[in-house]
Amino acid sequence: MIAPRELVAYCDQLLDANRFDDYAPNGLQVEGERPIQRLVTGVSACLALLEAAIAVQADAILVHHGWFWKREDPRLIGIKGQRARRLLNAGLSLIAYHLPLDAHPSLGNNALLGRSLGVVDVQPAVLGNGLVWQGRLPEPMTPASLAEHLTRCLGRQALRVGREEGVIQQVGWCTGAGQGYLEQAAVLGVDAFISGELAEQTTHQARELDICYLAAGHHATERAGVQALGAHLAERFGLWHDFIEIDNPA
Repeated sequence: MIAPRELVAYCDQLLDANRFDDYAPNGLQVEGERPIQRLVTGVSACLALLEAAIAVQADAILVHHGWFWKREDPRLIGIKGQRARRLLNAGLSLIAYHLPLDAHPSLGNNALLGRSLGVVDVQPAVLGNGLVWQGRLPEPMTPASLAEHLTRCLGRQALRVGREEGVIQQVGWCTGAGQGYLEQAAVLGVDAFISGELAEQTTHQARELDICYLAAGHHATERAGVQALGAHLAERFGLWHDFIEIDNPA
């Protein structure tokens, strides 16, 4: 059992959270009424996750996508109000780590995606503040076979654009909404770049850069980090922990 602020202080240090100028506050977003013994993790703090956490009598919810994003309406009305009321009435704490959980060298989404794919020589790239990673496939693949491999690893159909033929050996990636790094990643000399989303301009950029671009889902590419962090905290502090999957095809 651990106080919410104590758990968050540990996570802040572990994830070097203060290093990031993020789009939402990292750490304790809503302080609950009790110490934490039962911890639920999930990708996004949607109502379905809140209800599932309440059903298993959790004391806190730890997510990658929390609340209070920049440039959104800060008022607790509508959907946001409904979520806040449910959380507060149940007395749960809400903890969120966004970019710090993408960039962590062992628990982060990017590090874990590289490990899942079996990439070797995995390391953060020189761009993107630790959010863009790169490495080498142990054996060369075609664009089609890499897409199939990614689909199997993540359990979600990968969408492929750009290079159609040739050999893929050097790969770069940024989980979630990392498609904006595609042009910068080309400077690294990668043959393929993987992220979660596909913007309208991404197809044209990939074709003109002659790079195989793979979109494997924002949610699917960012499930691993919060699970790994939850498991680490459970072992460190003797907590009960459960990752709850709320399906999201995006």
